[in-house]
Amino acid sequence: MSNTPQFGTAEYVEQSGVDRCKTCGQAIAGEYFRVNGATACPSCAQKVGSLIPEDNNPAFIRGIVFGIGGAIVGLILYSAFTIISGWTIGYLSLAVGYIVARSMMFGSAGLGGRRYQIAAVVLTYAAVSMSAVPIFISQSMKEKPAQTASSTSPTTDAQGSTQASTLNPISALAILAILGLPSPFLELAEPASGVLGLIILFVGINVAWKMTAGSRISVMGPYNA
Repeated sequence: MSNTPQFGTAEYVEQSGVDRCKTCGQAIAGEYFRVNGATACPSCAQKVGSLIPEDNNPAFIRGIVFGIGGAIVGLILYSAFTIISGWTIGYLSLAVGYIVARSMMFGSAGLGGRRYQIAAVVLTYAAVSMSAVPIFISQSMKEKPAQTASSTSPTTDAQGSTQASTLNPISALAILAILGLPSPFLELAEPASGVLGLIILFVGINVAWKMTAGSRISVMGPYNA
């Protein structure tokens, strides 16, 4: 019998209609799973599932704590660069988003998810917007004219001392937050630079959002073969 292929008749190497595991190649019989949409046998699906870290509250709290630390570092970096150089570079928002997300993922040991993403967005926006407070204070100190002792009113000094003494740290933080948080939108007073700054800030927030998404591996099933 000739070994020449017979094009008139079909020659099957394996049974048609038999699904196989995309990982190990084993024929599916009985139940199967979907790993990111690909067919997988129960054994391979179990192995993949065991590699997916399980989210928990302690890991989320650690992620938040490290994320706050990253936000503080980003705030210092953003404001210090602007104060020292005198340049306001919105692209630093990208670095802040990266630092916050990286810190959160380090604290959570690589865990991520929707609540991590929301926290990263809030911390990134807070770090960038609150950097306006030290920048404003620095600029005010540079522009403040020198006051002589003769031009200072004792009554004014007394009133200022009284107001300063009644301002507790919580109230001071609240005032700073009120002044700082809307600062990216206040920049819209200059439309060209304001809109560009908001766009760059959004990109930085998007960086933090994507980095804290966590594992994208999904195991679904079982299904009947």
